[in-house]
Amino acid sequence: MDIEIGKGKTARRAYGLDEIAIVPSRRTRDPEDIDISWGLGDLHLDLPCLASALDASIDPRAAVVIGQLGGLAVLNLEGLQTRYEDPEPVFEEIASLPEHKATRILQQLYEEPIKEELIFRRVQEIKAGGVIAAASLTPQRVEKYHRAAIEAGLDVLVVQGTVVSAEHVSQSVVPLNLMDFIPSLDVPVVVGGCASYSTALHLMRTGAVGVLVGVGPGRICTTRGVIGTGVPQATAVADAAAARMRHYFETGDYVNVIADGGMRTGGDVAKAVACGADSVMLGSAFAKAAEAPGRGTSWGMATFHPTLPRGTRIKTRITGTLEEILIGPARENDGTLNLMGALRMSMATTGYQNIKEFQKAEIMYAPSFHTEGKIEQRSQGVGMG
Repeated sequence: MDIEIGKGKTARRAYGLDEIAIVPSRRTRDPEDIDISWGLGDLHLDLPCLASALDASIDPRAAVVIGQLGGLAVLNLEGLQTRYEDPEPVFEEIASLPEHKATRILQQLYEEPIKEELIFRRVQEIKAGGVIAAASLTPQRVEKYHRAAIEAGLDVLVVQGTVVSAEHVSQSVVPLNLMDFIPSLDVPVVVGGCASYSTALHLMRTGAVGVLVGVGPGRICTTRGVIGTGVPQATAVADAAAARMRHYFETGDYVNVIADGGMRTGGDVAKAVACGADSVMLGSAFAKAAEAPGRGTSWGMATFHPTLPRGTRIKTRITGTLEEILIGPARENDGTLNLMGALRMSMATTGYQNIKEFQKAEIMYAPSFHTEGKIEQRSQGVGMG
């Protein structure tokens, strides 16, 4: 039902992941019987989790570890790894920056040109670890740099921006035509982000195997404040899932919906899947890993935009290893560790055996979900406080 904003404007009510809860069904299952694997094109993955292409979270070493654990890490091919032969001193500098200088210095550090030989080398470093290699390029640069990555053995290309559409209109440059570009490649392509039914449907029609859903919900993102755009994540994922089903009925091709951003805990991951996501993309969650290159900091791909930054560098507390964050064991009770174990437990508790079944789970609007009965936790700053 539309809400009247004023006599000349109505709006839909949208919901974030923190406003909903998953309703238990009539059955439960053993966690060991739950299958959380999924497919991306012809690739089989044990864990429905992608690590976002954040410089602070993913370098080739972290990508290999995540791949060995069953997930898929995406390397930023326009980041520090492909601008600097040895990026370690740059990460040290970023971690030590005072807050009031961070954005400006990041802009300066990212003025270093991208080097195609480093793109080739970084992809090969991931491949040498024996895992699936995935990497990200923006629509503005993908035509220029994708060949070096594919020649190095790239398995999955992610065409990623703050907002990506299948129909970009420009009077100054010839825009990337995803309808032509994606079918011309020999590797599967994931594209995004988007946050609406119509945009998701158009992106699915380009031939992409996956669509990233999420504009503005991430911890480091300031898009909603800077340019005023975005959709709360629960609604965005549910709308994209509806587009996926229409596309499937029209073509017979199943395109994965990947919830990108806004998920801090295992419960958030579970709710994103229950809303219709086939997988989730996490960024700052991995910046909190002991192996993360960011050294206790995190920032996004738009944080260093030369004229209009849409992100911020944040401090993160190192909470565990990549293995502990993904599959445990958890040694904290706040839901930020063993994220995949939490998803498995949520599915077992509500009685759904696999991802496709769990997408049909009943959802309830529950704005008091995080506060009901939690007075002591909130007052003491523990658990859900």
